[in-house]
Amino acid sequence: MPVSSTVQTAAQKLLEGKFMEKEMTTVQKLINKLIDFGTEYGLQVIGAILVLIIGNLIGNWAQGVVLKLCEKKKIDITLSKFIASCIKIAILAFAIIIALGKFGITIAPFIAVIGAGAFGASMALQGPLSNYGAGISIILGHPFVVGDTIVVTGQSGVVHEVTLSSTILTDEDGVKITIPNKSIVGEIIHNSFKFKIVENMVGISYSDDPEKAIGVIQKTIAGFTEVAATPKPQVGLQEFGDSSINIGCRYWIPTTKYFQTLCAINLAIHKALIVAQITMPYPQREIRILSGKVS
Repeated sequence: MPVSSTVQTAAQKLLEGKFMEKEMTTVQKLINKLIDFGTEYGLQVIGAILVLIIGNLIGNWAQGVVLKLCEKKKIDITLSKFIASCIKIAILAFAIIIALGKFGITIAPFIAVIGAGAFGASMALQGPLSNYGAGISIILGHPFVVGDTIVVTGQSGVVHEVTLSSTILTDEDGVKITIPNKSIVGEIIHNSFKFKIVENMVGISYSDDPEKAIGVIQKTIAGFTEVAATPKPQVGLQEFGDSSINIGCRYWIPTTKYFQTLCAINLAIHKALIVAQITMPYPQREIRILSGKVS
């Protein structure tokens, strides 16, 4: 073997040995640092993890207790969930503060950063934040609750859910209507609770007895169990039309079965009036032709 090749091989082995030695030194330093960190902060890390786990468990337990207590006191479900969530978040925040304290970290700088970030976010997210503010106002003021029938901003339906950002309504067809909360606060709200009013008129002939017709209609409406007993149905002579006496009807039926019940009652009234031989006249116009001499 040539001398030059031998020297080159020896030099290569020497370089590889130094490189391996350098890597081993680096690894050893890393291991030493990990050991030092574990020795110094191991208990703190374990303590912080335990604090977070215990805080989460206590938060979930407290949330469940508050929900059951609110349910026992018959507090609105939306307000109950909001209070329970706030309590859970407060407990978790307290646990995080304790966990950070295990490492000697103060939360003052974080509060300053969060405050600055919140200010910037509030400027960029005025729309969503205004919905959240309006949602809190609705939850605390509870002008309506889940299950109520409301009419607001031209939309009507049964309140299905109230969140911080929006209120969800459902109609008889199962269609969900999502309304941003900022569009609700400050508006006129019609709340008829679980029922929706029916306002109807039935025309009878001037030759028929209106008292008899009113009795027939009242009996027919009373035969439907869906009609609310309170407020009591109202039936009476409402107006004198051009070709009929108009009997007015006002009663309340469940919003979720509004059209179904309305159509059934209308058909029953029609049949009952026919059986009672009460005439429902067609619209009529009387035309008179007067003849005379023109001088």
